[in-house]
Amino acid sequence: MGGMLIAYGPCMLNRFFPDLVQYRLPWLRFDFTAALAVTFMAVPQGIAYAMIAGLPPATGLFAGAIPTIIGSLLRSSSHVVTGPTNALSLLVGTAVAATATDDPTEAALVLALMVGAFQLGAGLLKLGAIVDYISSSVVAGYITGAGLLIGIGQLKNLTGTDGARGNVYDQMLAWIEGLGGTNFTSVALGIGTAIAILLMRLLPWKLPTAIIVLGLGVVGSWLFDLGQYGVALARDIAPVPMGFPPLTVPSVGAFSMELIPIAVAGTVLSLVESSAVARSIASRTGQRLSSDQEFVGQGAANLVAGLFGGYPTSGSLSRSALNERAGARSRLGGVMAGIMMVLVLLVLGPIVDLTPIPVLAGLLLIVAVDLVDIRKIRAILSGDLGDKLAFVFTLLGTWIVSLETAIYIGVGISIILFLRRARQIVVHKLLLDGDRFREAQFSEPDQQLAAIRVLHVEGSLFFGAASELADAIDDAIADPAVKVLIVRLKRTHGLDYTTATALDAAHTRMVNEGRHMLLVGLLPEAMKLLERVGVADHFGRENLYPTRKRWFDAMDAALADAMERVGEVEGRAALEAYLRARRNQFEEAAV
Repeated sequence: MGGMLIAYGPCMLNRFFPDLVQYRLPWLRFDFTAALAVTFMAVPQGIAYAMIAGLPPATGLFAGAIPTIIGSLLRSSSHVVTGPTNALSLLVGTAVAATATDDPTEAALVLALMVGAFQLGAGLLKLGAIVDYISSSVVAGYITGAGLLIGIGQLKNLTGTDGARGNVYDQMLAWIEGLGGTNFTSVALGIGTAIAILLMRLLPWKLPTAIIVLGLGVVGSWLFDLGQYGVALARDIAPVPMGFPPLTVPSVGAFSMELIPIAVAGTVLSLVESSAVARSIASRTGQRLSSDQEFVGQGAANLVAGLFGGYPTSGSLSRSALNERAGARSRLGGVMAGIMMVLVLLVLGPIVDLTPIPVLAGLLLIVAVDLVDIRKIRAILSGDLGDKLAFVFTLLGTWIVSLETAIYIGVGISIILFLRRARQIVVHKLLLDGDRFREAQFSEPDQQLAAIRVLHVEGSLFFGAASELADAIDDAIADPAVKVLIVRLKRTHGLDYTTATALDAAHTRMVNEGRHMLLVGLLPEAMKLLERVGVADHFGRENLYPTRKRWFDAMDAALADAMERVGEVEGRAALEAYLRARRNQFEEAAV
């Protein structure tokens, strides 16, 4: 037994952590420099995103510390960096404000625990594929709407006035009503920050603009004591405590039923966001991912966030992309980024406290603009009607209803679009034209062979397609000239009981009218289902033609049988000529 465990251990490590099993010491330098770059970005983002969530700045830093370490260790991607994100922070902010007035931080911790439990459960139950059914148009609609809300939410911080939470209208109205108390020093700092970022982007070098503007803001706050001019500082919200992220267990009273739908919405958003980031990077690196392990890693990170002072996290697109572009070779890059954030908390708390809130507002206004991807929006609006509807309804939902409701609307639209497309089957009428069969419209008359009708079906034959298939068969047998109906199912899949009984009902109708119905090209799984549910016996084995090795061999046998059943009819000579030509083709191929 001991030998088996020893042998099994490296096998498990190689399966889940191949980058660590194959680790090379020279990689350490690349992972360290990537982690340093990610930390430079994570500090300002953590503070800014905590503001979006309506939480103390330290909460954003806590969410980027221990959760980042755990997420990097346990997820399948070697480059995704777990931590706070703008879209998820906005959901947390609006939700926590609406459900918890006494202690929003404790509510955020509970929300992180709930989200983590849901995600971990989904991963352990192997439900990783569920994110494939959330359309990209829904995510784009949510993020675009979130961009506007983030921008509007920062207007009060830009002008140093009071604001309100709620939908777009409520926030704008409250901001306009408070403009009489505008602090013009705050306005100058915020606008100056935004302009500085835009100007730095024009330079030929890639600069860490966020950390530069925040650094300048902290220096300015220290030199000129901006607080005396009425400028709000990070310490005015809540001082950043120096030390290791504290172990915090929310009180039982903090758990609220109102948080459950928000936690579900946060779970969906976090998983979709994380999976999209992981797949985007994997498409460049060639790494193989496991959706289930991604769920487990993200869920564990959120559980840790709820225990170490953070709030719900996701896979960060900007920090993950930077981690990969900066040359990280393994998951140790993300692990070291989390460790560096812990060091920041141990040393730099008093410095973070001096961060001017208007500077953060200017930074977040640029973030809000960046979230509106014009090129992606144009592509979606020029695409399929379903994609347009998913995008527009989710976008409008973010502005009109609560954000979690907007996510549910988007997910609901995704499911409806999936079911609509999944139930679509293609049914072609095949007409004999000389020495071949060709596809034709149902309205096109049969010139050569009216007594034998052939339908070719493609698509999924699950219960949602049963009525559509039944309608197509009804159209075919409505013609009294049709004596034998052949339904070819070679290009179908997913036959279930509902569709099998629909086929059986059509067969019974034809038998009662003295006509025949044959099923051709039955794949092994379809044949087994017909046998299990009793349809095969009721249909009659002589009317079922399983697939054969040679292409169209089963169809040819069914046509020959149909010809014998209808006797001397118009078109018989043409059908015999077709079958002779088919036999000659096989004989020539055999020679």
